[in-house]
Amino acid sequence: MSQRHAQSQARTDTMLRSAFGPFICEALTDSSVVEIMQNPDGELWIERSGIGRASQGQVLSSEQSERIIRLIASLSDFDVTREQPIVSAELPIGGQRFEGIMPPVALKPSFAIRVPAAQLFTLDDYVETGTMCDVDAIALRQAVRSRQNILVVGGTASGKTTLTNALLAEIAREEHRLLILEDTRELQCVAKDCVSLRTQDCVTMRDLVRSSLRLRPDRIIVGEVRGGEALDLLKAWSTGHPGGVATVHANSAADGLDRLEQLVGEVTANVPRKLISTAVNVVVGIENRGGVRRVTDILDVLGYDGETGSYQLRPKVPDPP
Repeated sequence: MSQRHAQSQARTDTMLRSAFGPFICEALTDSSVVEIMQNPDGELWIERSGIGRASQGQVLSSEQSERIIRLIASLSDFDVTREQPIVSAELPIGGQRFEGIMPPVALKPSFAIRVPAAQLFTLDDYVETGTMCDVDAIALRQAVRSRQNILVVGGTASGKTTLTNALLAEIAREEHRLLILEDTRELQCVAKDCVSLRTQDCVTMRDLVRSSLRLRPDRIIVGEVRGGEALDLLKAWSTGHPGGVATVHANSAADGLDRLEQLVGEVTANVPRKLISTAVNVVVGIENRGGVRRVTDILDVLGYDGETGSYQLRPKVPDPP
């Protein structure tokens, strides 16, 4: 690192610390913190792993909140105006995901900071904490080894990314070439042969999925499927690139397949439900209730029944007698 670059980073760090103040700065270094949220009324809320979300008894003035949003926008080469009042960025120091909202979208400035997990959890950790049982972990390891395509499904802050990181830790043992595609860098993988790609304003997730096919992947991982790239990913998974993992936002494991239908429907009128049923082999549901995360379902996708218009699903781990 050149001296000029180091000085620039130091100035950026000083400006951010000054804007955030000591309380937020401390929260950003707290390994238990998952999300930092400031509401338009100024109240600061923090969600901690295993504890949940709680008000911190701290109130930021509108001026301080606006200063934070405008500073991060400026450091990201973005101008905040009434016509462009939303700032989606990564913090220049640390890479945490930042979303800032300014009037007129909100009554007063508001923002949220998603803090990547400081500690990577393994499937064994999930068993130890009661997030899943031992037979669930065994089933997921088998799915990884047999190169089944896994869809991780859950709501906001349910732990989809953390669970995907645990699956990536298992995949890393297989010595395959991984292509990891994300909007924001949150997935962490120790595999030696791994290429991480990230969307940009002029590069969509569909672009990344298509480009990844020319980079000789063994497995394709998508941080979160949010749009028409669902169709491209399903085609890739079903044509010589098995063993992938992706997440999708839905309320339950079964709803995850319906959500894929909706996303595919954004780019084609004829939703290929049979393709969905053959490309996705396993669906894992995870939820967050009161700060406690739990894997709710692990389902095998057996096919699609055209007569009933439903996917044929079976629990991967049978319920105990």
